[in-house]
Parts: sequence; structure tokens; C-alpha cells
Amino acid sequence: MRSRSIVVLPRLEKLLAQLGENLKLGRLHRKLTMAQVAERAGITRTTLWQVEKGATHVSMGAYAQVLFVLGMEKDLLKLASDDELGRRLQDAQLVTGKRAPKKK
Repeated sequence: MRSRSIVVLPRLEKLLAQLGENLKLGRLHRKLTMAQVAERAGITRTTLWQVEKGATHVSMGAYAQVLFVLGMEKDLLKLASDDELGRRLQDAQLVTGKRAPKKK
């Protein structure tokens, strides 16, 4: 079975790189070493390094583990919490009209 690679747009790559930088700064502000965070997160130092670089092939679970170790796991709830575009699209498709009577 051949694995497929995911094509990530440059804009998303920049966002992941910023997320990785934010995680690295969070680790440094807490004065934690890479080894400490990696051990607590249950990942290797290499994976943590990739997370901090915003690597696209690292699982979301690894990112979530690092957030948890840094005490920032509730930030995950902010992801897609305010879907303004989705609500506007849904509202645009709402058609209010009379329903046909139920058939008995």
C-alpha cells in the first residue's frame, strides 16, 4: 500500500511555523529543556524539534501533547470555535417557505 503525501499550501505552512514558534517560546518561558518536554509528552526530542519548526508531517497528537505539557491544552478549544464563514454560508442557504402538508 502506497502512502500519499499531503500537499500543504504555503499559507498553512506559515501558520504551522508560527504555531511551532509559539510552542518553543512557551517552553522557553517555562524554562523547560527540550528533553524535559519531550519526555513528559511521550515523544522524541527529534519530534519535538519538528513540532517547534512547524513540520507538516507531525501528527496533531504530538502538537496536542506538547500543548498539554506546557499547560496550554485549552488553546485547542479555540480551533475552529468561531466559524463565522460557515454560519454565513448556512444562513445564505436558508429558505423560509411553506411546507407541504403531511401525507397520511
